[in-house]
Amino acid sequence: MKIATWNVNGIRARQAEVQAFIEREQPDVLCLQEIKAAVDQLPVWLCELEGYWCYWHGGKGYSGVGLHVRKAACSERPAFHHPDFDYEHRIVTVRLPQATVASIYVPNGGKDFPAKMRFLEAMDAYAAGFQAAGLPLIMCGDLNVARTEMDVHPKERKPRAIGQLPEERALIERILGRGLVDVHRALDPENAELFTWWAPWRNMKQRNIGWRLDYVFAAQRIAERASSCVVQREAGTSDHGPVIAVFDLI
Repeated sequence: MKIATWNVNGIRARQAEVQAFIEREQPDVLCLQEIKAAVDQLPVWLCELEGYWCYWHGGKGYSGVGLHVRKAACSERPAFHHPDFDYEHRIVTVRLPQATVASIYVPNGGKDFPAKMRFLEAMDAYAAGFQAAGLPLIMCGDLNVARTEMDVHPKERKPRAIGQLPEERALIERILGRGLVDVHRALDPENAELFTWWAPWRNMKQRNIGWRLDYVFAAQRIAERASSCVVQREAGTSDHGPVIAVFDLI
């Protein structure tokens, strides 16, 4: 099972890039964030991607998430849902036989830091519910928190920068404590150059001076079956790179 997550920073500007990515990678599940578009702003071919069950959840010009399941991996349209804490089109989930998968776009927090913390708290409660019920969960997306110091390039480390604050990192660790595993870091624990977002200036992306903000958190029994997890830094023109995880589940 191949799961990909990508903050595209505007789906209308990246239509061709997303299509090329899908054709190249053929993910079983594709999670998109920051689509910045309502469904009626998208072309029909994009709303109904060939070979995929598609769910778009967005508004005009801001935020928004997408979640797409390959029909070859799921013969009948699965059930898509929004947890109660969804706002600003920031989360959609799908129930699959293997697990519930969530596409998540956590608020940046620059304009309303308490709202970001409330969202992270709600994510923690959501994950705790799955843990208590013994149900597998995979949380994917742009969480807008660099988990540790190693997840930020030394030139970008700022003790009081939002996205690097101790209270944010503590909440990410609490969420992981709900029986989840940071798949990318579990497979590549010592890589100090593992980033998924680069500021769009001074050739930061080309120089790989970035932050790791995009994650695949998977239930322990699923994470144990992960065979790879990579970030494609050179893919597309978004300031984020897609993250692709492969699990031996199908």
